[in-house]
Amino acid sequence: MPTNSSPMQTFPLVFHASPDQTIAWRDGAPISVREFLADVRALAAALPEGGHVFNVCTDRYRFTVSLCATLVAGKTSLLPSTHTPDMVRALASFAPDAFCLHDHDDCAINLPRFRYPERAPVRADGETQVPHIDGARVVAYVFTSGSTGAPVPHRKTWGFLVKNVRAAAARLNLLGEARATLIGTVPPQHMYGFESTVLLALLGGLAFSNRQPFYPVDIRAELDAIPEPRVLVSSPIHLRALLANDEALPRASLVLSATAPLSEKLALDAEARLQAPLMEIYGSTETGQIATRRTARTAAWELFADITLTPRADGSDHSNDPGEQTMWASGGHVEVPVPMGDALELIDGAHFLLHGRKADLINIAGKRTSLAYLNHQLNAVPGVVDGVFYMPDESASDSEPVRRLMALVVAPDLVAADLQRALRERIDAAFMPRPLLFVDSLPRNATGKLPREVLTKLIETERNRRAALTFTVPPGHPALAGHFPGRPIVPGVVLLDHALDAISVALGQRFDACRIESAKFLSPAKPGETLDIAYETAASGAIRFTIRAGERAVASGALAATDKHTS
Repeated sequence: MPTNSSPMQTFPLVFHASPDQTIAWRDGAPISVREFLADVRALAAALPEGGHVFNVCTDRYRFTVSLCATLVAGKTSLLPSTHTPDMVRALASFAPDAFCLHDHDDCAINLPRFRYPERAPVRADGETQVPHIDGARVVAYVFTSGSTGAPVPHRKTWGFLVKNVRAAAARLNLLGEARATLIGTVPPQHMYGFESTVLLALLGGLAFSNRQPFYPVDIRAELDAIPEPRVLVSSPIHLRALLANDEALPRASLVLSATAPLSEKLALDAEARLQAPLMEIYGSTETGQIATRRTARTAAWELFADITLTPRADGSDHSNDPGEQTMWASGGHVEVPVPMGDALELIDGAHFLLHGRKADLINIAGKRTSLAYLNHQLNAVPGVVDGVFYMPDESASDSEPVRRLMALVVAPDLVAADLQRALRERIDAAFMPRPLLFVDSLPRNATGKLPREVLTKLIETERNRRAALTFTVPPGHPALAGHFPGRPIVPGVVLLDHALDAISVALGQRFDACRIESAKFLSPAKPGETLDIAYETAASGAIRFTIRAGERAVASGALAATDKHTS
């Protein structure tokens, strides 16, 4: 196989040995290489003018046919990380001739649109010659968010992608005679899904399923529908949901994971339940995939053959340590040395440890850790379904001398005190989250990631909701007149009135049809004292609440819907 991507070298569009080999499963039906190439040729001939294609097809088969048709037609794909209106405007600015290729009637992308055409089944006796693509051809521009938030394009040539994906296939032992089918829970537009569910099939001589199962029941059904051997290409958030109950799972031959750190426990569970080795993949948009590890057995990552990491002094504006170093990746498919944005520790020439994103390293009161480590510890607490730490941006208006870590957690069966106690056993007190916010779910995207801007908005919403649960009763409140003169305390009815109002605001619903089912007054509340309300909703629909002054409980009670008690 050629070793570089000079303009005189070409690589086939697909690496399958026979035109009759299965390259895809479309809604449970096998698609041969012959049929796939016919679909590619037909779509390439039908594409409108415009040199850049924003491929938003959600069906993985249509996406892959569209990708290949775009390449065969001499056009270039645009693969942004999001499809927001701002991103679409950025794409239009980057490539004014871009059009959107989609497969849904309700597509609202603000670009010229072309719908993927539905065609009758292709005859099996058509042309079978595989197109060869110049290794220097630009296949796609993959976009990431730059330091200013503006999208940054990264050019991907066919030669780069072929060498990278073939190296990955070799590392994963997927180039043997037993041709596996890839089942992806991640979208094909994301770099990981693009590499591991689309290109890995094309360039590894494998097959892929057109579906993108998301919920555990759908993942189980898809594993059951596709014949062995099958590879599950997933992420920690999808694997955690899949393994949340004890229902039996169909066997996989291999499980792949990326997009977020994977815990050893989750890796062990996945290997046991799916009866397959789990390989975690490491890389970046700039370098492509460069290392793997079997997380259930080791914390060390193993570089692909010919890839090297070289430390250099960190001259970035973000480094606070003059002696800090940045690792640069080079060799193999990485055509020019690339600085890595992660904190990496070399073990030897082929292995390293990952300590998280350099931008995620935290220094509080002279103590250092990373958000990745804190997230790992939070999610390892029994009863935590999902959770994330968050470090606010510095602000000139901040009144506190030290920025405080926050955390959002999904833990319906835990109370804050128990979770805080468990965290104190796992992390230094300097990194305890203040506040610790309980939420129903985290707004993860299709790959399981939490975009910072989305997380920031959620925290702002939760803090505003939390603010509604803090109140004071001023000394001049009319209910205090004559109430224990000389040593006034807040009447219980005032406390309960505030509790009802605050919980109504927090839940966004009126409690006209509710009543106070029980109330206990545990200690006196003084005028002007800051009082906090905490509440939780029971399975019965009752709402239990507690009013506190600092650590001291002032009152507690329960609210229940009136119609639950009417006869």
